[in-house]
Amino acid sequence: MERHFEQIGREAAARRNSMGQQAQEALRRQRRPVLECRSFWKAGSFDVNTAASSSTLGGDLDSSDFERARVHPKFLHTNATSHKWAFGAVAELLDNAVDEICNGATFVIVDKVNNPRDDSPMLVIQDDGGGMDPEGIRRCMSLGFSSKGSKKTIGQYGNGFKTSTMRLGADAIVFTRANRGSSVTQSIGLLSYTYLRRTMKDDIIVPTVHFEILDGQAIPLPFGSQDNWDSNLKTILDWSPFSTREELMLQFEDVGSHGTQVLIYNLWMDDDDLLELDFNDDDEDIVLRDHANYAGLSKSHKEIVHSHISYTFRCSLRAYISILYLRKFPKFQIILRGKPVEQLNIADELKFRKVLTYKPQVITGSENASVKITMGFAKEAPILGIFGFNVYHKNRLIMPFWKVLQEGSSRGRNVLGVLEANFIEPAHDKQDFERTPLFLRLETKLRQIVLDYWKENCYLIGYQSRNPEIRNKQKQSGKFPHEPAANVAKELPHSESIIGLSANAQREFQVAELASLQPMDLHGATADHVAELAAVSGSSPIPSGKARAPLIAYHSDECEEMVPADVLDSSLIEKISEENLELFVRRGELQSNYEKLKKTIEELEQELALWKRKLSRLTVEVENQRNQQSILKQ
Repeated sequence: MERHFEQIGREAAARRNSMGQQAQEALRRQRRPVLECRSFWKAGSFDVNTAASSSTLGGDLDSSDFERARVHPKFLHTNATSHKWAFGAVAELLDNAVDEICNGATFVIVDKVNNPRDDSPMLVIQDDGGGMDPEGIRRCMSLGFSSKGSKKTIGQYGNGFKTSTMRLGADAIVFTRANRGSSVTQSIGLLSYTYLRRTMKDDIIVPTVHFEILDGQAIPLPFGSQDNWDSNLKTILDWSPFSTREELMLQFEDVGSHGTQVLIYNLWMDDDDLLELDFNDDDEDIVLRDHANYAGLSKSHKEIVHSHISYTFRCSLRAYISILYLRKFPKFQIILRGKPVEQLNIADELKFRKVLTYKPQVITGSENASVKITMGFAKEAPILGIFGFNVYHKNRLIMPFWKVLQEGSSRGRNVLGVLEANFIEPAHDKQDFERTPLFLRLETKLRQIVLDYWKENCYLIGYQSRNPEIRNKQKQSGKFPHEPAANVAKELPHSESIIGLSANAQREFQVAELASLQPMDLHGATADHVAELAAVSGSSPIPSGKARAPLIAYHSDECEEMVPADVLDSSLIEKISEENLELFVRRGELQSNYEKLKKTIEELEQELALWKRKLSRLTVEVENQRNQQSILKQ
């Protein structure tokens, strides 16, 4: 099955690559102007010339048209600002494809293609679902209309297509083909912010054209006058990436016998005039340019932070899609840039798992009255202090790694959880929940169960338990507090990677953690744990005379901090500090040398270019002299 999906991705990529020559030829054609501002968050700031915009409509509207409420094109941009995060917009389009599983969809493709007009990148999202008939695409392109009445489908507001496409780019074109019994139709719809802005429309106009397939031929299917159909086709050809009717028809070869293809072009840029979606960093991924600040972290710590799923989902579309749906699809695959995405369930990555049942206070007899909560420690515990809940709604991730406790608290550290909360409604962007009393009660409940789980099980990962019975048993066994912490290190051998992190990076991180240990950084880790880390990383162990210092527990109402007493003596700390200082100075010297070498290379390249120009001139002069001499000889 996986090979089948990979073959689909390769075939689609091959078809799009074959369009490269056509794209180069099309570059010579007339190019439509783009928006003067390509930054999404600034694209809605423009002045509206009411008189001019009204005059552009001229006689196109009769008196009855002015009796209805019109929607200004600015609303397209305002509506799209509900998506603060570009990947949230991509997820909306994936939801539409997932909802088509009930109509036979087996895959959805997310990829990059080039715009034939100007060779700029376009985002393509294509599925092999049931497609849309003419009425279906009109509803899709309309504002606020949804025909999804099933309690199992993700979409419900009828606004996702408009908000998501306009959040990713200024323009989108849709190709869809549907089989409804004996009727086979294909439709094209254009949602173009550029067109509406450039022609100064004061109403949202979405040109669509429909065809009926008869005997293998696409016959125009006008729902109004033929003139109106021709006008819509002309608008699509003028403002879409395709300038001829033949090019439009070629897109249906990718769609196949049924399905939908969405092309988003004139993609938004950031303040540095770089595409918000980066297609060049990874050939098998689409990434957001990461501006996160991780100041104060060591190099190895930054590497482990950037490699863990709780951080990579923020800037890697492949990582985000891998956790986007709770249950794996048996016969459906998401293909990102030619390679299927492997779904990941965080619950499968936990150790010391515990399953609880939560019954929210909803209407009696509701099918969603009981919620299963799976929680446990991250398998990287206690090396990486991540925590939070992945909260799903109807199989779709709404809140990733939701922190129900304060960031600075040691209680709840390394505790992860997964639950599906169908009894509360998500916000319109599906990245949060509405702040209803049900949601607030859920937050309170999750906070309490995390604290209870931590209190009962924190000793399993090297923390001192507050439960007196457990502490007494540990003391009686003579293994407190060393054995649990030692077991933690044994559970994470140096050959095991940390969810996408290389073994070398993990060892570097452990060495760095050992070298930078301060009393408040250990959060209750025992001295044997430190020694175990040293053994795993291959570094020198801490002297045995200082290795078994007792733990002193400080308790407060806000948090519980486990602080080791005298784990490291002053001489060792001073030695490590001196070594760190030397490395810092050495790093500065290497950085300075690098800058000098880089400048020297640039100067040499400029000098080389100058000599090449001189050589070219001399070559031309010599050739001219030879020609003159040959002429004189004749």
